[in-house]
Amino acid sequence: MHSLSVLSLLVLALGLTSGAAAGPGPREVYADYERRFAHKGLAARATTSAAGSCKTRGASSTPVASASSTHKAGTTKSASSSKPTSTATSKYKLTDLHEGSTFFDGWNFFEGADPTHGNVNFVSQASASKAGLTKQSGGATIIAVDSTSVVAAGGSRNSVRISTKKSYSSGLFIADFSHMPQGCGTWPAWWSAGPNWPSAGEIDIIEGVNDQANNQYTLHSGSGSACTLSTAPPAAEAYTSNVLGTTCLSTDGANSGCGFSDPSPASFGPGFNAAGGGVFAHLWDSTGIKVWRFGRNAIPADVAARAPNPSGWGTPAAAWGGAACDIAAHFYEHVLTLDTTICGDWAAGAYAGSGCPGTCSEMVANATNFKEANWGVKSIAVYQL
Repeated sequence: MHSLSVLSLLVLALGLTSGAAAGPGPREVYADYERRFAHKGLAARATTSAAGSCKTRGASSTPVASASSTHKAGTTKSASSSKPTSTATSKYKLTDLHEGSTFFDGWNFFEGADPTHGNVNFVSQASASKAGLTKQSGGATIIAVDSTSVVAAGGSRNSVRISTKKSYSSGLFIADFSHMPQGCGTWPAWWSAGPNWPSAGEIDIIEGVNDQANNQYTLHSGSGSACTLSTAPPAAEAYTSNVLGTTCLSTDGANSGCGFSDPSPASFGPGFNAAGGGVFAHLWDSTGIKVWRFGRNAIPADVAARAPNPSGWGTPAAAWGGAACDIAAHFYEHVLTLDTTICGDWAAGAYAGSGCPGTCSEMVANATNFKEANWGVKSIAVYQL
């Protein structure tokens, strides 16, 4: 566990705004996140291991761009096997496409102990398939938490954590989710990290706990890095979300990173699902990292045609880079990871202030609470120049 210094707490209390009225706001979640995080144990890349790391949540402050800005927000295939639906052109070439019945061909299943101390058993691909935790339904790949077994309070419920077999040091990544896990005690995340956390950095695209209202985007950089997030960026580095923290440097004991809270309640959990899901796209190159979120009815035509053109997507929800951070030096060799843990350092630590009933430990025993604790993945596409 990590604890905030008195000075850090004072700064958060004086300088950051609170979140939604229901449940804890981004400030409270951020403070708890900094307090509770033990890093997510970046394991060696074997066939049964996936990247791990620590994550962070932050207090919101005034966004650089208006918070009301509109967010327009298978099969594992090579680019040669994709079939775009329009004649649109793009400088980005599809290199990896995960969707449909062979979705998992490009992924490893993590089976180790949860590095964040959650009440979960991460199961093998065979076990997940047999138990119905992974399947195809409604045009999406379902990746679920067990919602039928009898589990004692404080016990461990089966779940799934996967990471790509390939690693990346740049690219355009477009993930289309029809659904994301929701429910008290859940902690879903879509993220990436490199070897020897935090040396090669971590990028958190989707993360939150206990049905919090807003998604959080966070960057973590390793020792020796001077990466920071500008609260007054030039136009090329502008963003529409609320700043949570500006120091990207992360170490055990001080790993809040530099992050944002998306102002839209349709960015995470129940709100995201009620809106029909959507697309999260992030562009990672030597100049920076940018994240866009598109609602189901606002997905750009070029994205749907698999001929993406980020220059036409408007201001991103989150952005890091420029003179404030040498992205190429501090972020490299990442595997993409999708997982759902239960309770653990963050979700359990924030549970009392979440508005959820009882305790997180008790909620583990409530199988019906996890009926909606599943990812619905329409596709995950990776593009390279």
